[in-house]
Amino acid sequence: MEDRESKMEPKEPLGLLLTDDMIFSSRITGTAKALGLKMIVVRSTKDLLVQTQECHPTCVIMDLSQLEMQIEELIRNLKEVTSCMPRLVAYGSHVDAATLRAAREAGCDLVLPRSQFVEELPRQLSHWLTLSGSSPTDQPRLEKT
Repeated sequence: MEDRESKMEPKEPLGLLLTDDMIFSSRITGTAKALGLKMIVVRSTKDLLVQTQECHPTCVIMDLSQLEMQIEELIRNLKEVTSCMPRLVAYGSHVDAATLRAAREAGCDLVLPRSQFVEELPRQLSHWLTLSGSSPTDQPRLEKT
């Protein structure tokens, strides 16, 4: 029988990607595969919450244009379904400054315009998915209270 501890923490780096952009998601998952990392694509916030509860990812990458709810509500819901918050990396349109700002204020560890996300992806994806406690902004991962 598995102990509770092993179910709460991933055994290897795992990322969840929330997007329904099939072409862009293949670019991200292809980068992950080339780096030897596992990335699961989910197409809805509901699926994201289910997968987070089941898989305990080390990182959640979110396309801010795909959210079916406010980012604050999504983060609140993520905290409810996991005992150890994954890193939250969000990207969105550079012209939608209000959404990017809302994601930062809601608690995303890293928020980037899509063009910068694309530029940093090959160099930073391994870091974003690492199991260590440092986040992309060198802040500790959030523990559920």
